Amino acid sequence: MHEMSIAMNIVDIAVQTARQNGAKKINAITVEIGALAGVVPEALEFCFEAATRDTMAQGSKLEVIYLKAEAECSECGAKFETDQFLNICPKCGQQVFARGGKQLQVKSINVD
Repeated sequence: MHEMSIAMNIVDIAVQTARQNGAKKINAITVEIGALAGVVPEALEFCFEAATRDTMAQGSKLEVIYLKAEAECSECGAKFETDQFLNICPKCGQQVFARGGKQLQVKSINVD
């Protein structure tokens, strides 16, 4: 389960940033996760609690912003949101590959 290593990296980034800014406790960490990042949200949330144990982030809340990928048809120009790599254009039926949606980043940290 790679969500544990992702959760540990999120906590490491947050703790390092909090310490650099003189914080004593992390209350919440907000992350952005693209639909195509390959992260199982429930697994990440489960692993987050274990990853924060015995750190300044223990007891903090994980806030996740899920971002859809976008696709644009090269045939007809139709643009649409998606959560799949390969799509069928809803206007003309062409195969369309998604772009974006692979992001996984710490967006903000709420600290005391």
